Amino acid sequence: MKKNIIMKKSTFLTGTFITTIGIVLSKVLGALYVVPFHAIIGEKGGALYGYAYTIYNGLLSLSTAGIPLAVSKVVSEYKALGFQKAKAQTLVLGKRVAVILGVSCFAFVFFFAPFLAKIILGDVVGGNTVQDITFVIRVIGIAILIVPLLSVYRGYFEGHRFFGPSSLSQVLEQFIRVLVIIFGSFLFLKVFHFDLTNCVAVALFGATVGALCSYAYLFLKKSKNEKKFQASYYSVNEPIIVNKVIIKKIFYYAIPFVFIDLFKSFYGYTDMVTLVKFLVKKASFSPGDAETIYSIFSTWAQKFNMIILAISSGIIVSLIPNLTECMVKEERKQIHKKIIQGLNILLYLTIPLTLGISFLAKPIWILFYGNSVYGPNILSYYIFIGLFVGLFSFVVIVLQTLKDFKAVFFSLSVGVLLKVFFNNKFLLAFVHMRFPAYYGAITATIIGYFVSFIICLIVFQKKYSISFESVIKNFIDVMCCSIFMVVCLVVVKFFLPFYSKVRVHNVWIIIIYGIVGMFAYFGSSTLCGLTEKVFGKKVLDRIRKKIFFKKLS
Repeated sequence: MKKNIIMKKSTFLTGTFITTIGIVLSKVLGALYVVPFHAIIGEKGGALYGYAYTIYNGLLSLSTAGIPLAVSKVVSEYKALGFQKAKAQTLVLGKRVAVILGVSCFAFVFFFAPFLAKIILGDVVGGNTVQDITFVIRVIGIAILIVPLLSVYRGYFEGHRFFGPSSLSQVLEQFIRVLVIIFGSFLFLKVFHFDLTNCVAVALFGATVGALCSYAYLFLKKSKNEKKFQASYYSVNEPIIVNKVIIKKIFYYAIPFVFIDLFKSFYGYTDMVTLVKFLVKKASFSPGDAETIYSIFSTWAQKFNMIILAISSGIIVSLIPNLTECMVKEERKQIHKKIIQGLNILLYLTIPLTLGISFLAKPIWILFYGNSVYGPNILSYYIFIGLFVGLFSFVVIVLQTLKDFKAVFFSLSVGVLLKVFFNNKFLLAFVHMRFPAYYGAITATIIGYFVSFIICLIVFQKKYSISFESVIKNFIDVMCCSIFMVVCLVVVKFFLPFYSKVRVHNVWIIIIYGIVGMFAYFGSSTLCGLTEKVFGKKVLDRIRKKIFFKKLS
């Protein structure tokens, strides 16, 4: 029985919980490995790792960003129409497209790696070299040959609402990757005594190994459960759909997703090519300190943002096929309902989590990375980027699903232009105000995403007549409960230490503060009726029955 549980189809809320849990688990694994990894490679290695991954994420935007959601959308569309052959064609053609994109992007990164490395460093010397950066960029590029194929299979599963295998594949991919990163980098640096560059290269190769294992898992899962993919509640006279039509659909749905991720990558690119140079030349930081700060931006603090983003990703992955099916059936009320419900869940979960991590930035940083001059200060502010990226990602992908590409591109363009325009200006302004200069780069990013988010909400309201009255009311309640949570944590500070210089002691500090925060937030939100308004009485009653039944049994 246990083998088939994971292959059950899911409703929107169930799918949201399954995908969110799977993505959160994979992101938690991605956050936990940085503790030993940071101890092995240090800040200089973290900057080198960050350079390669920033390039890699941009290439993933071109080769895979739109594929899983596009394949999911096409498959769910044909599934709603009862077209079995068209679904199988979509998988085959999706794999062909993935191979072409993967090979093309790999060729680009391999041949242009030296050029990219020179752009990153400019004339700054004293840290990593152009040769070091060129080598690690080429190593991470190998993963691009595998990940596009993997993304096609994930989209195929999600289009059938089999969210379990897709989520588990992400956990498996991250788990294998983490093993390679930790043990590979340790063996190369501490046992075989290779240099730092080779150590980072092995860690980056973990992305390739993890993707291969995850791909193998989904391939076998599909082969063993073929009948479940062919199951249909009704039979139809399926028309012949030529390959050209399906490929057009895949690209039609994928390209906006590609632009979404590509535009997001521009935020990281802007910091990559400006931050280190500005800190050295204008803010009087040493090259070593400047690269340390960049490594915090690109690698170490970024890991905590991914936990926030995992929640929005889980909601989005579950929402797309459900929204698509409603559009095919022309169920306008259900479309509005699911958008409002998804946004309410997102606000309910991400706002208190963001504030909690920001409040506990110092003990969290010491636990993960040890004492740091810059780390806790950056994390306490940087974590808010995750909140705004998550909110923006949700609304812009919903707009894309509604095929409002003009609004998508407009909101993306305005956000990126604001980031590029304000980045150096805010860096300089914060220097003049005698605040940490790097806060300027964070502020520019937050403004870019926030303005893009507001533009999308205005489009929803004016063009689609979607009322956000309930969202605004719930947002006020979420903020009140979140502020109450923070007040409770401040009170606890009078009775318990807030952090310890001994790393392991911070575990208990974070656990105690975390439990207090959870009880304060979920308790107050339940008492004021917010939880029921967000998730619905039926869902809460179902959860209560399960908990009550387990206690009795």
